[in-house]
This record gives sequence, C-alpha cells and structure tokens, in this order.
Amino acid sequence: MIGGYAGATDTGRKRRRNEDAYVVAPPLFAVADGMGGAQAGEVASKLAAAALEDTDSGSLAGPAKVTSLIQEANRRVHERANTDPATSGMGTTMTVALVEGETVTIGHVGDSRAYLVRDGKLEQITEDHSLVNELLKSGKLSREEAETHPQRSVITRAVGTDPDVDVDAFTLEAQQGDVFLICSDGLTDMVDDEDILDLVERHRGDLDRVTRSLVAAANRGGGEDNITVVAFAIADAGDTAPMPRSHADDDTLAGHPAVDTMVVPPEQIDEVLLDDSQAEAAPVRREPISPAARVRLVLTMLALLGLAAVLLVWGLLR
Repeated sequence: MIGGYAGATDTGRKRRRNEDAYVVAPPLFAVADGMGGAQAGEVASKLAAAALEDTDSGSLAGPAKVTSLIQEANRRVHERANTDPATSGMGTTMTVALVEGETVTIGHVGDSRAYLVRDGKLEQITEDHSLVNELLKSGKLSREEAETHPQRSVITRAVGTDPDVDVDAFTLEAQQGDVFLICSDGLTDMVDDEDILDLVERHRGDLDRVTRSLVAAANRGGGEDNITVVAFAIADAGDTAPMPRSHADDDTLAGHPAVDTMVVPPEQIDEVLLDDSQAEAAPVRREPISPAARVRLVLTMLALLGLAAVLLVWGLLR
C-alpha cells in the first residue's frame, strides 16, 4: 500500500531553464532529466513524462509494463527529434517506479537514480548508465575520483537518442516503512548519501518536506543543475497521502549554463579523453543569440563606431 508521496523540482542556481520533469501519479512515479541544445532537453523530458501518463499498457504488469512505458516514451522522443530540426539529437534520462501490491518495479535508463531507505540505511537501487560508472567498474577510477570527474555528466544510454533503448527493469519486495526516492543528478552531484539519508529520516513523516529539504540542500551545495526529487512511502492501509502532482517547473533563475549531459555508447568509452588537461573538451551548452539581441548588439557597435569617428574629427579640428 502506498502511503505518503510528494515531488519537487527546481531550476537550481546556474541554469536558465528547468529541463527536468517528474510524474507523481500513483501507482506510477518517475523522473526524467532532459538533454539537448536550446530547449530540446525540456521538450524531451516533458514528452517522456507525458508518455507515461497517457499510455495504456493493457494487461502488462511488473517489468514488462514498465519497459513498455519507457519504450513508448523513447519512441515519442525519437520521432520528434527526427521530424523537428530544432530538437535533433535530444534525449532524456528516465527512472520509473511502479507499485503493485507489495511489489515495486523499477525501470531505468541514464543516470537519474532510485534509492531505497529501509531500517535507517540508504541504498542506491539503480546503476548509473554513465561513463564514470563504467570506469569505476573497470577499476580505472576510484570512488573519490569519480565524485569529481569532469566528465561525470557523460551517459552511455538515454531515452530518445536511438529507435530502441535498452531498459533496466527489476522488482523489489517492499516492506512497511520503506521510503523510495527517485531523483535527477542535480541532487546527487550536490548532496552526498549521508546527508540525503539524514534529511529523509528527519522528515520521513512529511514527504513533501523531505523533497523540499533535499532540493534546498542541493541549492546550498551549489545548485549547478536542475534538481528534481520524487518520494513515496510504503505503509499500511490506514495511511493517507497528499494530492498527486506531475509537472516540470516553469520557474527560471538567472545564471550561466552549466556542463550539459551527453551520450557516449559503451563501445566508444575508450575514445573519450579522460585526463584533466583535456577536461575542457566536455560539451558546454551555449544559448543561441535571439534576433532582437543581435539587432541591439549591431546598433551598439555602430553607435560606438560613430562616437569614435566624431571624437577623431574633433581632435583633428582642434
């Protein structure tokens, strides 16, 4: 039985737009973290979230249902990217939880994470599809090096970048008192596991406060990316829950774009430059200059040139 549940999202302190989206529609919960130039990341995450809510998966259940939902999200994002030049190459991470009785099914693509808090311990139950995680598994990086690696935003799998996507899907037997968290890397890059657990345990009776506290902690830690957190608890039939919410936050904060996510297939990992001297090769999203801004720039330059010419003539006539 689902007890409380809540979701929160924030642009963070460095991004201009929020490219995360989340779904809180019991028994379905999800987080999507979009990527792509201009507004394509925002489009991808919203398309993927909408696919979860309006897709009829028929009689499917468990991993088959979750996989089917994510595949439909992949189809929609990929189709839009191939028909709209403005969104070419876009994609999104997606982590989904489906509660069916005493079973929780997780579906996962990318590096947005799912955690389980049980008996005072926090466990990451998804495996990041990322360059850094591949290097960790192969022994080429230590845990400490991974936490600060300049290419930790490089992922090896995403929804929408290819016609089909490989989905990790598995089930867990839930217990009363369990709290599940789904979050984008805007949280996990800014707040360590110990602090996440502390905030969950401190406010576990109010999951809305849990999600808001985690977002606030990520912003205190730097807020370098969009931050999204969804939480739900397993409880007895007597518990109640707040109203469900599902949206991407439209609020924006002024700031400079941070390093964006990119996708590198696993077979190309060895081709990626890893040493610190080449860290600047990591892709940086650059916002396009609008036509109005371009006109203002040209007029300003012409005015400065005119002023310089007037000063020159005045100096010659003295």
